[in-house]
Amino acid sequence: MNNKKRNIVIAIMVSMFLAAFEGTVVTTALPTIAKSLNGYNLISWVFASYLLTSAVSTPIYGKLSDLYGRKKMLTIGIVIFLIGSSLCGFSQSMFQLIMFRAIQGIGAGSILTITFTIVGDLFDLEERSKIQGLLSTVWGVASLLGPFIGGYFIDYLSWHWIFFINIPFGIISLFLLNKNLDEQVSTTKPKIDYLGSLLLTISIVSILLCVFTSSTCARVIYIICFIVSLTIFYFVENKCEEPVVPFDIFSKDTILMNVIAFFIAAILMAVEAYTPLYTQNVLGYSAKVSGLSMAPMSLTWLLSSFFLVKLFKKFGEKKVILGSILILALTSYLLRFLTPNTPLIYFIIIVFIMGAGFGGALNSLTILIQNAASYEKRGAATSTNALIRTLGQTIGVSILGGLVNSSLSSYFSNSNISGVTADNIYSSGASSIQIKEAFFSGVHNIFYSLIFLAIISFVVGMFISKESKL
Repeated sequence: MNNKKRNIVIAIMVSMFLAAFEGTVVTTALPTIAKSLNGYNLISWVFASYLLTSAVSTPIYGKLSDLYGRKKMLTIGIVIFLIGSSLCGFSQSMFQLIMFRAIQGIGAGSILTITFTIVGDLFDLEERSKIQGLLSTVWGVASLLGPFIGGYFIDYLSWHWIFFINIPFGIISLFLLNKNLDEQVSTTKPKIDYLGSLLLTISIVSILLCVFTSSTCARVIYIICFIVSLTIFYFVENKCEEPVVPFDIFSKDTILMNVIAFFIAAILMAVEAYTPLYTQNVLGYSAKVSGLSMAPMSLTWLLSSFFLVKLFKKFGEKKVILGSILILALTSYLLRFLTPNTPLIYFIIIVFIMGAGFGGALNSLTILIQNAASYEKRGAATSTNALIRTLGQTIGVSILGGLVNSSLSSYFSNSNISGVTADNIYSSGASSIQIKEAFFSGVHNIFYSLIFLAIISFVVGMFISKESKL
């Protein structure tokens, strides 16, 4: 790898760190922020606004990068992200923070998409596998540093600095990217699919709002809106000269791969979001120890990426994907044997093995989906896959979150204690042992759900063709 390529890798790793770190550090600091701004009732919207705009902008950035070039669109995305970060740091109310987080999300949509597209453009198969592993490991490093740095800023400075810290990293990324990435972009004036972008935005927002709302009537309205807008979107895209999502990027195999990516993304988000409930609320460890216990998963994720191409050549892509899913199914099955008294080392060993499954499956799917698309449509193919994974994480964590909440309520109801919910569990007067057992009940149900999701992924993977895509 020459110096230019190495600097490009550093640039996209730094930009990826921006988005990954922001998610973990905000999660850590949000209780303090909500207290400072008097907005506990709006906490969910701090996440929702960021998630909505990043999901909506992801496929649009992918198409625009095909038309205008990767460097230009990633640069714009990073600048928007930094503007949003600065505004978040100056927020004086929860409403301002929610609005500025939405701006951040618009920038994050570029970072989460174009970084992987650049890797697909510049590097051969073996290098691509390793670099995608490094990018995935960035998330693991961010999840470890987030609680530490967030806690430090809150204790010694103020929560505002968790947003300002992004500025120097963003500037470094912009400098390295624009100095080292050279690309040829068509000089013809591209035609933008404005109507398709609008309809896709309406579809994505509708389905995400359907997930976030608790009103049955609202959900019906959102579902109808989703179906209608998606149907119109399909007909519009078929007639558009430059569709935001060109349907010829989809084949039987790429559709199956995207479906698998959806379910595995849901498993990943569930592990990241709800295993801390087990380590902190059941086993009683601190947030720092909880974060460190997840570190081995990042290590095996990275290691699996280095062996991925060799496994492709020896066993074929289909067997690698199915084998990776089997690892996830096995480790999900082992999680169900955890108890409130299980030593932490047992959990660490499970997530250590699980990391190889995530790395083998998600990296394989990204590589194969990129290879199935031509250069001029690779951005759209990568961004569509990123969008589907985002939807899998969002919908999965929402449904499983409802499962945890209902499990908590059911535990106390079965114990003849009424009125205890996830919102008031610590102020309800329940004993510490009851709270511990209630959380264990909820997390245990999550572990059963992960087995089910892994089985669905494996069944879908059985229908992938055996022919090589490389």
